[in-house]
Amino acid sequence: MIDVHAHAVLDMVLGAAGPHGPELWEEDGEQRFRVGGYTLCGVRYRGSLYMDVDVRLRAMDAAGIDFQVLSPNPLTYFHHIGADDAVAFCRRHNDAMAELVARHPDRLAGLASLPMQDPEAAATELERAVGQNGLLGPYVGTSFGRDLDDAVLDDLYALCSQLDAPWFYHPAPSGLDGPLLDTRLRRFDLDLILEFAYEETIAVATLIYGGVLRRHPRLDIVVSHGGGAAAAMYPKLRHAASRRPWSPGWLSEPGAFEAFFQRLWFDVHVGDEPSLELLRTRADPNHLVFGTNFGGWDSGVAHRLEPDLEAELDRNARRLLRLERRGPGAGTVGTSSAAASEDQ
Repeated sequence: MIDVHAHAVLDMVLGAAGPHGPELWEEDGEQRFRVGGYTLCGVRYRGSLYMDVDVRLRAMDAAGIDFQVLSPNPLTYFHHIGADDAVAFCRRHNDAMAELVARHPDRLAGLASLPMQDPEAAATELERAVGQNGLLGPYVGTSFGRDLDDAVLDDLYALCSQLDAPWFYHPAPSGLDGPLLDTRLRRFDLDLILEFAYEETIAVATLIYGGVLRRHPRLDIVVSHGGGAAAAMYPKLRHAASRRPWSPGWLSEPGAFEAFFQRLWFDVHVGDEPSLELLRTRADPNHLVFGTNFGGWDSGVAHRLEPDLEAELDRNARRLLRLERRGPGAGTVGTSSAAASEDQ
């Protein structure tokens, strides 16, 4: 199986964001991880698959995962700090990620962190991370001070399309390096359960309603966790596109919303079989890929799939990730590549 949803914590990035960290230490027998004014307690990074590649590879073998795409830790997007610190962090992160996956090209690939608070700097780093470091594409949060359909981002989306790279969106908990969305989310881990789904659903709606997919017809955008609640909200989202006064003519035409929804890609880390079946009935089944949140609190949910579905998701991942062009190591995993085209 090819797993596209697996976060890594990189030793080389500790302290790379200046006063914002990240910082990792042990206190009273417990590891602590600081990002800005937020400290995560009780999650063991050092010595675990997050930071030890040999532990990761053994765990992948045990889980039947042949190839894994490593992505930035959502706690360290640093989308709300000063641009200079964010640029420095992202450069260090992407160099470290490239170095890690280069040691195991037949098992691992990597995704890039971008300083989204500065779109011009993000474009420079995207070109460097993909063109020089060999990372597959950007992996960014859903909240960085601009709407995802902001016209300022169009040059960045166009560049990603020109690089023939997929774009990944995955939320981060609020209140780390930026404002807290809702104090109630700090109870019962509701930021991980509800806030992520909220952010992903807004991302889906914004990318469609805001015309991003229309303006960038060849850009592959992946939204984590099946797009949050988008599949469940699909009838209302579709109805709004056809009936609400803000909906433009190109979106309110019969079948338009459905077509744009099926343009999006989703990982299928959604929790159980009924949720997956609902997603398969509304998204394009050819745009679904396997994901695990490997090693995370919910990573044991629905890892095992039917063989036919596993094969289908693998074929999709090969196309999405353009694995054939990755060279000899990744070529043993991928068998086909998507056509590279510049946006119209």
